[in-house]
Amino acid sequence: MAAKTEYPKFYRLSLEKRLAMLVANSVLSEEEAARFLRGDSVLRAPMADKLIENVIGVFGLPFAIAPGFVINGDEHLAPLVVEEPSIVAGLSGAAKLMRAAGGLQVDMPESLLIGQLQLVDLEDPDAVISSLRDAEGELQRLANLIHPNLLARGGGVEGFEYFKHQLADGGWTVVVHLLVDTCDAMGANLVNTICERLAPRITNITGARVALRILSNLADRSLVTARVTIPLEQLGTATFSAEFVRDEIVQATALAEKDPYRAATHNKGIMNGIDAVAIATGNDWRAIEAGAHAYAARGERYSSLSEWTIGDDGSLCGSLTVPLKVGIVGGSLESNPAVPLALKIAGIHTSKQLACLMAAVGLAQNFAALRALVTHGIQKGHMRLHARSVAASAGVPPEMFDRVVAGLIESGEIKSWKADELIDDYRMEALSKPIVRPDEPHGAASGKVILLGEHAAVYDKHALAVPLPDAVLACARKAGDAPRISIPAWGIQQSLTQESPRPGAQAIAALIMRVLQLPDNMFSIDVDARIPAAMGLGASAALAVAVIRAFDVLLNLGLANRDVDALALECERLSHGTPSGIDNNVATYSEPVLYSRSSASRTRPITLREVPPLVIASSSQRGSTKEMVSGVRKRYEANPSLYDTIFAEIDELSIAGAVALRDRDYAALGSMMNVCQGFLNAIEVSTPELEKMIQIARRSGAVGAKLTGSGGGGSIVALCPDRCDEVASAMQDAGYAFIRLNKSRADQRNL
Repeated sequence: MAAKTEYPKFYRLSLEKRLAMLVANSVLSEEEAARFLRGDSVLRAPMADKLIENVIGVFGLPFAIAPGFVINGDEHLAPLVVEEPSIVAGLSGAAKLMRAAGGLQVDMPESLLIGQLQLVDLEDPDAVISSLRDAEGELQRLANLIHPNLLARGGGVEGFEYFKHQLADGGWTVVVHLLVDTCDAMGANLVNTICERLAPRITNITGARVALRILSNLADRSLVTARVTIPLEQLGTATFSAEFVRDEIVQATALAEKDPYRAATHNKGIMNGIDAVAIATGNDWRAIEAGAHAYAARGERYSSLSEWTIGDDGSLCGSLTVPLKVGIVGGSLESNPAVPLALKIAGIHTSKQLACLMAAVGLAQNFAALRALVTHGIQKGHMRLHARSVAASAGVPPEMFDRVVAGLIESGEIKSWKADELIDDYRMEALSKPIVRPDEPHGAASGKVILLGEHAAVYDKHALAVPLPDAVLACARKAGDAPRISIPAWGIQQSLTQESPRPGAQAIAALIMRVLQLPDNMFSIDVDARIPAAMGLGASAALAVAVIRAFDVLLNLGLANRDVDALALECERLSHGTPSGIDNNVATYSEPVLYSRSSASRTRPITLREVPPLVIASSSQRGSTKEMVSGVRKRYEANPSLYDTIFAEIDELSIAGAVALRDRDYAALGSMMNVCQGFLNAIEVSTPELEKMIQIARRSGAVGAKLTGSGGGGSIVALCPDRCDEVASAMQDAGYAFIRLNKSRADQRNL
């Protein structure tokens, strides 16, 4: 038995932690794990264009593993490329159970690929076959000269078989089988070449014409048999007795042996596992499928590929025999960067090992499907699959994903609208249970709403912004065993000890702690967020400022506002590339401001006599500041004179808007906001949804409405003197979350 390597709760780990576990267990090197994280394991479009015709891109599927397979005493991980999570879950559970039962025994007596040559235009098939038998020595020598490297590796043509068939017109045809050992290659091209090159000599020997010259995908000279014995005591569940599970599996297989309608579904379950390994390792899964189903139909009827019986001691005994001619070398395999990684993960060094792994996976998947079918039913797992798909399409944040999936299943309403509703519920729940107590030391920061000047501020023009006070509160505490940053309102719970932090909260906290020279294993950070993330409201800057101030309060660092502002700007560069600096300015100073980044003297706080009557509403799509700024930069460089003109106009609007805001001339300010929105649309940062929201606001009484922030999603801001209630209601009726700036936090909806 191989040394036992555990992968406890592997499915519950983050992607990064799964890869770290593979590195720790010496399955992958750190660089190979990094390739998965960077996406370098994915076939690139230029290489794909060299593999087939008419390429327009690359289609992606999830790459997973099922740990815990023990095959002939050796331990293997099964690499799987498949879109259905129930397959991975079922295989993982079956492998664990079979491991406890001593693992699987897999046997492959021979591994030969069959090449077929069809002889036609003949009168005496027996005479043709006899002449070929007499020439076998010559034909074998000629065949093996075609691929001398194959012969040098121990492969080549090992023998011949002959068949005669009388066709519908009464004529005869002879089929010659070349039995070829292709070593570690799949061998289709090798065998096809041998068949074509040998055809002229066969015609000379027999006088018959050679018609078809091609391999057969019914690889019944490469049969693999996997066996497992599962003790009775391992089969029971809290609901079903072990005897019931065993007997029902045996009975279900008995039906598949007799009924081709059941056998088709039964065998499809087997191929769910085999195909997933084949795709991960770059093998021709279509050929494998064809061969398997042809083998299943070899008798009087199409039947089950597997057999489940009751052992003398009452155990459940399973076996699977399937034709598998697979490869681990060859051009098509080597062109895909994921294939060598999959083979290394699996611990595979020969094509025979790979075929044995596939057969073991096929039998394990068959067991998993049958056990589910005869107990709770197959639909339970499929409901989870459907819920995961719906949650993914609804854009559920990763940290909230499992909880939303569970909520969808529990509700019975596996719909995108229900996923959106659950996200809102969980965020409101987080808001109603703040984790930062008002009476304990904490840091606070403001969000921001840009009234005028987005994107122009990046080019040293003015922007006009007002704060969203106390938008983010943070508390730093001495950590226990697991230092982490927790932001329930954003669904974030992340470790602070990771060497390569993910972009976002984790990376911001890591940068702050590095600059402040704080160890990453001593502190945890709890955050209450009262604004949504990635919605153009300065969430990342507010988070940075609140965390900096939390450490300042906890450790008495004596940081001045300018120090906080400067460090928050570094965090913004980390998050957004080339920020204007307005977000960190407003987050730090919490003042209405006419901002320009080139000179502090041109950044002027504005004293207001009242909180402006604003309604801020968030769209269904998150925006990416980095992507939006980068896109505007490309368009600016392509037409600088036009964009300079637009940015100059926006600059004038911002300066004039500051005066209108100070003087409470909301009619003038609203008009300026509407004009500014036209410019933002012109530079291609608005979206159809944002335009729709803006029109809703204006129709409901807003004197001005525009996107706020970088665009591409995010939020809008509406100026609504005496009409805030109407605009807020219209936004709520349309399904959008909103904030009323001139009201209390209790009037914020669905943050």
